[in-house]
Amino acid sequence: MRVLISGAAGFLGSHLSDRFLADGHRVVGLDNFITGHPDNIAHLMGQPRFEFVRHNISTYTYVAGALDGILHFASPASPIDYLEHPIPTLKVGALGTHNALGLALAKHARFFLASTSEVYGDPLMHPQPETYWGNVNPVGPRGVYDEAKRFAEAMTMAYHRYHGLDTRLVRIFNTYGPRMRPRDGRVVSNFIVQALSNEPITIYGDGSQTRSFCYVSDEVEGIYALFLKGDADPTNIGNPTEYTVRQLAEVVLELTGSSAPIEYRPLPVDDPKVRRPDITRARKMLGWEPSVALRDGVARTIEYFRSLGPERLAPRG
Repeated sequence: MRVLISGAAGFLGSHLSDRFLADGHRVVGLDNFITGHPDNIAHLMGQPRFEFVRHNISTYTYVAGALDGILHFASPASPIDYLEHPIPTLKVGALGTHNALGLALAKHARFFLASTSEVYGDPLMHPQPETYWGNVNPVGPRGVYDEAKRFAEAMTMAYHRYHGLDTRLVRIFNTYGPRMRPRDGRVVSNFIVQALSNEPITIYGDGSQTRSFCYVSDEVEGIYALFLKGDADPTNIGNPTEYTVRQLAEVVLELTGSSAPIEYRPLPVDDPKVRRPDITRARKMLGWEPSVALRDGVARTIEYFRSLGPERLAPRG
């Protein structure tokens, strides 16, 4: 196959590019580097089956040649990023998704939307199955990301129903691993960078809020399986094992050997109290479930951040 991956220089997009290439497919990577990084795809440059196009998919998009799939992963995806880039976040969810869907229709390609567990908001149902409609504040600060993804899901289903487009829709839960950007506002990368830099570990709230953490190789395998043999309905891909934020901090401190203190700060507006996927659908349809334990995944991620050196770990700005 020849597939287009938007957001190919991002954390997940770059790993997904690796996965398609590993199976002998051709990849056209597209990114404008608003949050992606050239280092994430440096190892792919020059490979005969990988092409890279620097482009903003929220603007008119043309790609020459046949495409069998379009995987739309372009979007700021961490609180720091989408609060710093609120308008581009809304645009890539709306205009970018529309452009990618139009291209898929023109190319007779399968369309795959990277959505998010954030569509469930601060959930009133736990764990969260795909049938849950969510509890989202559309006018809160997180709404620029939550509602962009909810709109993208609605647009994808409209193209599926009206045009008969072959579509897939994944709801991604907290994913971590190598190629995360230092200080990107995500809890795993924040804790690891702070511990390695011997800075206070910042916990928002009292640390009792829960998250589920899926290592990137597990997440990508689930996404890849969904692209190949899934259906059009939303599918949760994430790790159903639940940890409190405080437990994560303790694991990071232990594995880094850091003596950094823990510092508590006020909980951000609309921050979810719980987050855990119901992956019954992925298990039955795809035969998929995660296999990497949190301690193993965190240890691998620590080694990645250590390899970047102190300059890359320094505070932004």
